[in-house]
Amino acid sequence: MLRDTVATRSEPLHVSLIAIPEAVVSTLSGIFDVMNAFAMMPSPDNAALPAPPFRVEIVGLRPGLLELASRVPVMVQRSVDELEATDIIIVPSILLGPEGWQKGLHPELVGWCRAMHRRGALLCSACSGIFLLAETGLFDGEQATVHFGYAAAFASTFPQVPIRPERVLVVSGKSDELITSGASMTWHDLVLYLIARHAGATSAQTVARSFALQWHQDGLAPYIVFQGRKDHGDHAIQSAQDWVATHFSVARPVEEMIRRTGLTERTFKRRFTSATGLSPIAYVQRLRIEDAKRRLERTEASVDEISWSVGYEEPAFFRRLFKRITGLPPGVYRRRFKIPDYALPLSRGGGAGP
Repeated sequence: MLRDTVATRSEPLHVSLIAIPEAVVSTLSGIFDVMNAFAMMPSPDNAALPAPPFRVEIVGLRPGLLELASRVPVMVQRSVDELEATDIIIVPSILLGPEGWQKGLHPELVGWCRAMHRRGALLCSACSGIFLLAETGLFDGEQATVHFGYAAAFASTFPQVPIRPERVLVVSGKSDELITSGASMTWHDLVLYLIARHAGATSAQTVARSFALQWHQDGLAPYIVFQGRKDHGDHAIQSAQDWVATHFSVARPVEEMIRRTGLTERTFKRRFTSATGLSPIAYVQRLRIEDAKRRLERTEASVDEISWSVGYEEPAFFRRLFKRITGLPPGVYRRRFKIPDYALPLSRGGGAGP
């Protein structure tokens, strides 16, 4: 557990924020600003912040301007060749193209990260930055997280690294030195964790208030959109998947899928589970809950009405299932993801702030 008291250091921790051409500028600049908050802005409640615990530098292969994935240039402040030691390495989000991540693009940076880890540095990634760090081999057999949209690509590229894309933050390694954050804005959780770990919980709370940052304490399951696997090559099962995609709300959909394929019940269930990774009933439940999520986001229908619309006659069971799959009760999910009134166009009654 993180404590509010931390060891006092005479010098701030050196943070190396790695810039590569595939990096996303918003994540890199956001991490840079928040970790420099101690030197940049006063506390909103006039509480004295401690001396800056971090000295953050944008580092790369060579100093100078570097164009990132969105074609916005950033200034690389130091070459990694100039750094014999660093305390924390952070790889920001990277943008993967249609071909996925190509190993071997940055061997010098991978080797440098490995060497700095041997000298005691923490290795941290935000979102998809784990693709670069995984090349060090230091995450093999260690749990990590990655943006859920890149989970399949990561598992294919680095099968030796167990990933938990539904997790916001994963801290692993013998000395808790391997730290990964999940989808997109969970870099907030990463930097707040590092601040709490090295400057205390009060400092992390102060910075969170100053920037209006939030811990994603409900995990990432509510954000994940279910997409059934269809690259398995079993045509009979894929035909059943195609049918149930638009008929999941009918009574006894599994029985109807079995009838349509002409397979025995036992064979169908075995092949379906093997092909999709889910039992037929679990697959139907995911489709129903996904449709319910859209209805909660986009309509004013009651939870009971939505329950019946997606195929559940017992709203109480629907509520339990919804929370088990998404991590949130339906009402909380609606408040989290529905567009707030103040963000709606004026013609629809919005336009005023909360």
